[in-house]
Amino acid sequence: MTAAVAGPIVLVGAGNMGGAMLSGWLDSGRDGSSIVVLDPSPSDTIKAKLAEKGASSYPSAPEGMIAGILFLAVKPQMMETVLPSVARLVGPNTVVVSVAAGTTLSSLSKHFGDAAMVRAMPNTPAMIGRGITGAYGNAGVTDIQRQQVSELLAVSGPVEWVSSEADIDAVTAVSGSGPAYVFYLVECMAEAGRKLGLPADLAMRLARETVSGAGELMRRSPDDAAQLRKNVTSPGGTTAAALSVLMAQEGMQPLFDTALAAARNRAEELGKA
Repeated sequence: MTAAVAGPIVLVGAGNMGGAMLSGWLDSGRDGSSIVVLDPSPSDTIKAKLAEKGASSYPSAPEGMIAGILFLAVKPQMMETVLPSVARLVGPNTVVVSVAAGTTLSSLSKHFGDAAMVRAMPNTPAMIGRGITGAYGNAGVTDIQRQQVSELLAVSGPVEWVSSEADIDAVTAVSGSGPAYVFYLVECMAEAGRKLGLPADLAMRLARETVSGAGELMRRSPDDAAQLRKNVTSPGGTTAAALSVLMAQEGMQPLFDTALAAARNRAEELGKA
């Protein structure tokens, strides 16, 4: 455990992502009295969790409070409305952490000046503690603050720090948006199975369990993805027949190259909006 945070951990927004982080912090044994939630209408589940763990909740930022770590977990389109009201929570030793897609550090600096700031990109499996987060900190973030932020983000899964803010847009394309690609893969596999004559509900069950099981196997195995693929593929067999299509010159790789570039470019556009 790193040094104690100099001030409360203030979470702005306790929706899906913010609520997942909050639950992770409280369930991992962090002292509830060190956590403050700012949300005008938290869910009944969040209210119960706060009451159980002794954490505080306010509809807006209390006067005189200075955060040790200020987590911004509101929707990107709400940022410009919310930020002016929480700027007073930032003191000389506060680190600001944004988990909103497309919200750049330069846009945050309009409200927080030269404060220490981290831009983080988790993904939706964080809601079950199985996400992964990419993070970038500006020059004001100290080593201790980086460790403190890492510990808080890690309740949702591994944390990977990148060397430039531009890399966060690529992280967004790969892992931030990535769960949707996997869900769509399941849809496509199920639909292909239906077209082969399987009942639609059976095809969907087969596809769901295959993808989730393969993911868990990859998580537990020391082998990389390429080796795991080879382990399933017998020369001249059924898997090889399918892969000859998927791995063809016009197959999955160029589609993913184009798709992820589109996601990265859109992330850049959102940051400039």
